[in-house]
Amino acid sequence: MSLTEQSEVIATPPAASKGPTVILTGDRPTGPLHLGHFVGSLRNRVAYQHDYKQFIMLADAQALTDNMDDTNKVHRNVVEVALDYLAVGIDPAKSTVFIQSQIPELAELTFYYLNLVTVARLERNPTVKTEIALRGFERDIPAGFLTYPASQAADISGFKASIVPVGEDQIPMIEQTNEIVRRFNRLVNQDILVECKALVPEIGRLPGTDGKAKMSKSLGNTINLGATAAEITAAVKKVYTDPLHLRVEDPGHLEGNVAFIYLDAFDPEKDKLAEMKAHYVRGGLGDSIVKKRLEVVLQEMLAPIRARREELAQDKGYIMQMLKQGTMEAREVVARTADEVKAALGLSYF
Repeated sequence: MSLTEQSEVIATPPAASKGPTVILTGDRPTGPLHLGHFVGSLRNRVAYQHDYKQFIMLADAQALTDNMDDTNKVHRNVVEVALDYLAVGIDPAKSTVFIQSQIPELAELTFYYLNLVTVARLERNPTVKTEIALRGFERDIPAGFLTYPASQAADISGFKASIVPVGEDQIPMIEQTNEIVRRFNRLVNQDILVECKALVPEIGRLPGTDGKAKMSKSLGNTINLGATAAEITAAVKKVYTDPLHLRVEDPGHLEGNVAFIYLDAFDPEKDKLAEMKAHYVRGGLGDSIVKKRLEVVLQEMLAPIRARREELAQDKGYIMQMLKQGTMEAREVVARTADEVKAALGLSYF
């Protein structure tokens, strides 16, 4: 098996054959979560937690690789993102939510793995190359940012996760994780670490409200999960539709029409939505009617999430206790893997 062999990509997690299937997922706590997170990962996590062993990581240490100038932003958003998790239905009794920085064994595994990958290979990683270009680092790349693939390999292999939900743009990271796993296992002549599969959801990414390819906090084109009713109304009014649909009687286009993309993702009444699409395409349906329907759908969906979030925010102590308990459980798992890795490398002395 070649070190550059592509990893398997799946659409749904398989049923566990021997023991529970382990899923690792998570977010960088750099701001509140939004509809893009919800459709791309959060609602799947709520579903997966009933059938799989799921670890959800608040990747605060990784967030520092390009936020070292504002560490407080990362710190304060740990609780904010945890609130979003619970508000959408993630159950800490079924999913283990933990803080990355509080598990030193992950940093230790990263240190060992860095000896299994070259700088040239890290620089060739398509995901890393894209992110470097987006941030304008050029050659002034923080070392921690460049070595992100090794850190992610430590996160995944530390839990021996076999399934990792990612967007298509993150598949190269999964491939590099498996390269490191295979190289380590061959080095020690034992199958200690587990290869993983990329789980790419059917709807992996929502465009921003402005029609840009990605919903992003930095672009200001998001609708946050905790948005107020007024904020939702204001955002929907600005949602990008069909720029060629100038008159109500004109035929409209669905491709690139953000209003319909959002309705496809969230409207539960699929038959009525299909009728609305047909009407829009043949002409005679105004954008205002489409946006009115979108606002109704989003208001109904986000109202209970917002209410639950506001309720939970009244007891930050509970949130911190939940995170502490989840982190302790997660650390026990990673510590066992780290002990196995050190023993295989001959680093166990006492």
